[in-house]
Amino acid sequence: MNASRAPAVSASAPPAPPSGPVPWDKPFALSMLSDMLRIRRMEEKAAELYGQQKIRGFLHLYIGEEAVACGALRALQAEDNVVATYREHGHALLRGLDMGAIMAEMFGKQEGCSRGRGGSMHLFDRAHRFFGGQAIVGGGLPLAAGLALADKMSGRCAASACFFGEGAVAEGAFHEAMNLAALWRLPVLYCCENNLYAMGTALARSESQTDLCVKAASYGMETLQVDGMDVVAVHEAVQYAAQRVRSDGRPMFVELQTYRFRAHSMFDPDLYRDKKEVEAWKTRGPIHTYSARLKAQGSLTEAEFLALEAAAQSEVDAAVAFAEAGSWEPVEDLLRDVYSPPGAA
Repeated sequence: MNASRAPAVSASAPPAPPSGPVPWDKPFALSMLSDMLRIRRMEEKAAELYGQQKIRGFLHLYIGEEAVACGALRALQAEDNVVATYREHGHALLRGLDMGAIMAEMFGKQEGCSRGRGGSMHLFDRAHRFFGGQAIVGGGLPLAAGLALADKMSGRCAASACFFGEGAVAEGAFHEAMNLAALWRLPVLYCCENNLYAMGTALARSESQTDLCVKAASYGMETLQVDGMDVVAVHEAVQYAAQRVRSDGRPMFVELQTYRFRAHSMFDPDLYRDKKEVEAWKTRGPIHTYSARLKAQGSLTEAEFLALEAAAQSEVDAAVAFAEAGSWEPVEDLLRDVYSPPGAA
């Protein structure tokens, strides 16, 4: 698979929606649709609960970007490491974390995957090799390099998949981590979720070189540029890249061109982009375009789609009930796991 040299995507003029046949058998194809629906319904409910002040703090939604997490996570193996950003609910869910544990974490309950101490931005589960949820932009890049270095030194065959937004490309940590990964030949798969806006700043207003693959290629690594709104394209690209990383023991960079339909966070008034632009990108929505492709080839009926939606909603309802019934951490435990150096007052 050769790196694509397609021009940088324009926010104001999105390309045509994904189309064409889906090259998977029906069970697998429907499982991919199910996973995107699970993410979408979970996050829609999270937004509703945030409005009710049952979820507090920061909340960054993934609505519109589901094809990236679904296509990529399903292409990874259980022994691979996953490092994500603060927009990581979908990644955690598809990595295998229980939706109830994710929802309880967002509620701040001790039944959450981080015992209620991390909240929305710090989901974590060592058993599933899911190493965050990072609140610092670009913070996961050197961590992924460290995980890959540990695997290389111990002779463990695995890829460390690191998800980050295009805003992280402007950070020093991006260049330092990419340089060391290439120099030390580390098995890291860098997955850049380019949603065109780093918080409220358009890519062209922050980067003199908007072709992000060019930046990565300057470190001597193979790159791929992928339509991140097409779950089929994402899955095929990440599957190829992850296999190359594991077999060659060298890093790769995949740019996943996507778009978020909601604001950067629940605090963001979203005044930096035209509403017509958002509506234009919604015509490329990963769920309805993928569903249309499946229906066109006879792999999905409306009844089957509704059944998948109902199952996703039922899982969300159970997760909310679990979180609601959860318990707050006792006050006497608040200093548990808090490190204090010897001699500190």
